[in-house]
Amino acid sequence: MRDKVYFASDMHLGAQYHPDPLAAERKLVRWLKSIQDDAYALVLVGDVFDYWYEYKYVAPRGHVRFLGALAELADSGVEIHYFTGNHDVWIFDYLPTEIGLTLHQEPTVLEFFGKRFFVAHGDEYELENKHFQFLRRIFHSPICQKLYSWIHPDLSSALARRWSLSSREKGTREHDVVPYRGEDKEYLIRFAKKHTADRGADAPDFFIFGHRHLMLHLMITHSTQVVILGDWIHYDSYAVWDGDRLVLDYFEPTEN
Repeated sequence: MRDKVYFASDMHLGAQYHPDPLAAERKLVRWLKSIQDDAYALVLVGDVFDYWYEYKYVAPRGHVRFLGALAELADSGVEIHYFTGNHDVWIFDYLPTEIGLTLHQEPTVLEFFGKRFFVAHGDEYELENKHFQFLRRIFHSPICQKLYSWIHPDLSSALARRWSLSSREKGTREHDVVPYRGEDKEYLIRFAKKHTADRGADAPDFFIFGHRHLMLHLMITHSTQVVILGDWIHYDSYAVWDGDRLVLDYFEPTEN
């Protein structure tokens, strides 16, 4: 019976900081196959790929096992939603066309089994980091995207890989292991609380975020919950909704 909705984010497939990128992809595929029989929907909440830019006739190399497993889920009737993050913001029509998933480039409220889920990667709300927001505006600019498309794919991919590795070496990447800062200092929780207060009775039942690489499941009112999904670098984590409970869990737990 297809009676569960799964949420996951921040796999960063293809990243050179995975000890074994192919093993990371294979683990993710095992998870997708494990949910195939009972998944009503799969919601991917951004940064599934560490880098993705699709040209009009060229898509990034690699990830064939993951893409094949995703297509198999879609073909079997699973509803797939893909929210772009700050690393895979340049997904356009390739995955919706080839796989049949629904692409979301903005925060969206989805309804499953009578409950409303506010889903966003979360980078939209990192407002205190001015440098990050400046880069985000550039990456989302249609003009900058057009200019970037004029660079040969071999060169643009090499530049992106080098930038990612350089940032990792400096320890500045957002996917390093991060501590929980507390409700008042976590910008995603602050946003969820404000949004809930502003919407009143129309507020969603759940907020689902990625981006922070932090596993967190928190009640912010008697009827509203916030989940930050962790990642597939340190935790191999996901959330599952069965129509009654939302549970944050691990797949094949490993020591960190």
